[in-house]
Amino acid sequence: MRPRHRTAVGRFQRGAANQLWQMDFKSPVGWGAPVGPLSVLDDHSRYAIALEGTWCTQAEPVKQRLIEAFQSCGVPDEMLMDHGTPWWNMKAVAGWTWLTVWLMRQGIQLHFSGYRHPQTQGKVERFHGALGAAMQRRGMPASPQRQSWLDEFRWEYNHVRPHEALQMRTPAAVWSKSMRRYQAHPPAWEYEAGADVRRVAAQGQLHLQGRRWDISRALAGEWVRLIRVQERILVYYCRSLVRELDLVSQRSTAVDRWLTS
Repeated sequence: MRPRHRTAVGRFQRGAANQLWQMDFKSPVGWGAPVGPLSVLDDHSRYAIALEGTWCTQAEPVKQRLIEAFQSCGVPDEMLMDHGTPWWNMKAVAGWTWLTVWLMRQGIQLHFSGYRHPQTQGKVERFHGALGAAMQRRGMPASPQRQSWLDEFRWEYNHVRPHEALQMRTPAAVWSKSMRRYQAHPPAWEYEAGADVRRVAAQGQLHLQGRRWDISRALAGEWVRLIRVQERILVYYCRSLVRELDLVSQRSTAVDRWLTS
């Protein structure tokens, strides 16, 4: 098992396309909206999977844009995002939202960047830098033309602009569609035979070791897997590690892991 705490790493890169997608919102500065466009970037190829103006952080519009991305580009193995709305709820016990649970049901392993460490999502941050530079050169498009402007920028970024990190190839020359298909109604997740599997109660808790442990209201009614590691119990939902139960301190804590190279 990985150690409980990691220091921030410098740069990392997945070895193949669609092993990891990074997701974040652009800053709202200059867009005349509460938030800038939603960006989804493939970690290996830098290919811009999506660049969409939801102009809000509500979960439903984000979900619809992700469905479109999954249908056209396939489903990644993993996704990385920050502790922001709508995939994280700072007021919730465990932080999970129904959108994160929906993503995990697709078999996507989720990772969250460290608090106040935007460098963890360095590639999408650099993509946003290129987007901001284009805005300064070309000027801000009028509201009705914003999405078409974003579409044109995305096409140019993927198909025209060579990247030094890709040996001067374009992202489109390196990226290929994921063979994992989006499922509107995915079947129940099947854990390994013999795994210790428990169902989360209606209030988002597990009854274990003679007490109730807070897991997540977003996982109420869902089956999770428990793995005992010395005096800790790791709680997995599908492929994602969602909670750590410390039997010594009697604490249930969210799990933040730095990605390794």
